[in-house]
Amino acid sequence: MTTTFSKENVNRWTAVWVIVLFLCPSVFRVAQAGADPGKPVSIAAIFSLTGLAANANRSSVLGTRLAVDEINQRGGVLGRNLNLIFLDNMSTPIGSSLAADQAAAADVVGIIGAQWSSHSLAIAEVAQQNRIPMVSNFSTYPELTAVGEYIFRVCYNDNLQGKVMAEFARRDLDAATAIVFVDLASDYSLALSKIFRTHFESLGGAVVREIEYKAKNENYDPMIEQAMSIEADVVFLSGHEESGAIAHKLQTAGSRAVFLGGDGWGDTSFMTLGGKYLKRGYFCTHWSEASESRATRNFIAKYRHRRDFGIGAALAYDAVMVLARAVEKAKSTQGALVAQALSRLDPYEGVTGSIKFDAQGDPVKSAVIMEIRNGKAVYLKTFAPK
Repeated sequence: MTTTFSKENVNRWTAVWVIVLFLCPSVFRVAQAGADPGKPVSIAAIFSLTGLAANANRSSVLGTRLAVDEINQRGGVLGRNLNLIFLDNMSTPIGSSLAADQAAAADVVGIIGAQWSSHSLAIAEVAQQNRIPMVSNFSTYPELTAVGEYIFRVCYNDNLQGKVMAEFARRDLDAATAIVFVDLASDYSLALSKIFRTHFESLGGAVVREIEYKAKNENYDPMIEQAMSIEADVVFLSGHEESGAIAHKLQTAGSRAVFLGGDGWGDTSFMTLGGKYLKRGYFCTHWSEASESRATRNFIAKYRHRRDFGIGAALAYDAVMVLARAVEKAKSTQGALVAQALSRLDPYEGVTGSIKFDAQGDPVKSAVIMEIRNGKAVYLKTFAPK
């Protein structure tokens, strides 16, 4: 059947649509944003659910779930629920890249993760190419956010924590000599150890030995022998959870050095693998339960009892909240608009501190130093960036 329209009919229907759009501006806004008002807003969380990094990533997985549940309980974003898609990077950069491809195919509004820097770098390349905003909760490799304008993080980077720990070793511990352990398979460890060494030496200290390893190698005995063959005031362990096992072996072998590390020590898996046996040690991290901020007190009251609660959970919670706030501010699920909203976000008072991104997508935040006393980590002090 063929339908014809007279000029009078066209004018009549035009008037009807003008009235509809006038009375229902939300219809226009939804069309403008390219969004289906009844369709959930999908976000991807890319973490290690299997493989070497799975234990260390569990806290981040928890924090992501907690934030999404909270957001949905209060109405979601743009009046729509968040649909959380967990993708396993299998603890490898290749797996991370494949997971990012899956996220792009699922048409997500943003990506949360990853935790390890080598994983996040692989994801960032795909996210940038597909114009998907990415917010890492725990990856501190300095060049991560330099990948492009779609890449952000809610944690400080290694430039800060490497300098903080070098200064702490020289000025607070009066350490003159250091041994540095470096995981050659970790971008995080390579960057952090380099920054620590450079700054420690610039302050008059000397790195007397650098010991290389790969975390997949479970036999650390040859490395322990190397470290025990020379005396040093401190041992800087720049890796992740395996640092707990290495420090424990050094202590058992009779090392009298003070053990130091970065935020890779912050997960419960570090303690499980050996940190709980340490008599003394110090590490740099992003947050302490000792914080008196309202956001921290509320977070602890709600979730402290949950299994896998920890720093990763607090950072992942903040990462999701920041992304959701940006979607609301953009009034859109389009990647370009959400990334722009992230870059212009007003300071967000998160669990781990105030978060506002600089021109490269990094937050300006303080660093916390924790002291390990007889296997227990306690708050020691806060370093504010100059």
